[in-house]
Amino acid sequence: MGQLQNFSKGFIKDNPVFVLLLGLCPALGVTTSAFNGLGMGLATTFVLFSSNLVVSVIKNLIPDKVRIPAFIVVIASFVTITDLVMEAYMPGLYDALGLFIPLIVVNCLVMGRAEAFARKNNTLSSVVDGLGMGLGFAFALTVLGGVREILGAGELFGFSFFEGDGMLVFVLAPGAFIGLGYLIALNNIIKKRIE
Repeated sequence: MGQLQNFSKGFIKDNPVFVLLLGLCPALGVTTSAFNGLGMGLATTFVLFSSNLVVSVIKNLIPDKVRIPAFIVVIASFVTITDLVMEAYMPGLYDALGLFIPLIVVNCLVMGRAEAFARKNNTLSSVVDGLGMGLGFAFALTVLGGVREILGAGELFGFSFFEGDGMLVFVLAPGAFIGLGYLIALNNIIKKRIE
C-alpha cells in the first residue's frame, strides 16, 4: 500500500505543477498543445525515473561534499540521452520543445526528487516516486496544454471541436498563466473533497 501511495501522490495531493509549483518554466512555455505537454512530460518522466534509480543505487558511494554535482552529472546524462533520442526519432516534437529539453537538467522537480527522496530512500521507493511524480508532471502538462489547445484553437490532438477561431489569449503566454491558475483552483477543490 505504501508504494501505491508513493506513486499516486504526484497526481493530485502533491502534483508537481498544481500543488508544489515546480517545473513551471516548461509548464508555461511548451503547453501550447496537449501533444507538446505530453511529450515534455514523458521526457521529464524518463529523466526523473532514471535519475532516481541511479541516485538511489549510488548514494552511498558519493561523498557529501560533491553529491549535488554528482546528481547533476547523472541527470545531465539522462537528459542527453532523451535529447538525442527525440532528435533522431521524433524530430517534429523535438523542434516544438526546442530548448526546453536540455533545460530538464535544471528542472527543480528532477533535482529536488533526487536530493530529497532518492538520496534518502531505497531503490524501489525511489523508482516508484520518480515514476509517480513524473507521470503527475506529464498529466499536468497534458491537461494544461489540452485546455489551452481547446480554448485557443478549438482542437485537441488534431480533432476539431468547433469551427472558427478560438480565444487567441490561450495560444499566447497569458493563456498559460490563466489556464494554470484555474487548474490550480480546480485541483485545490478536488483535494479538499477527497481528504
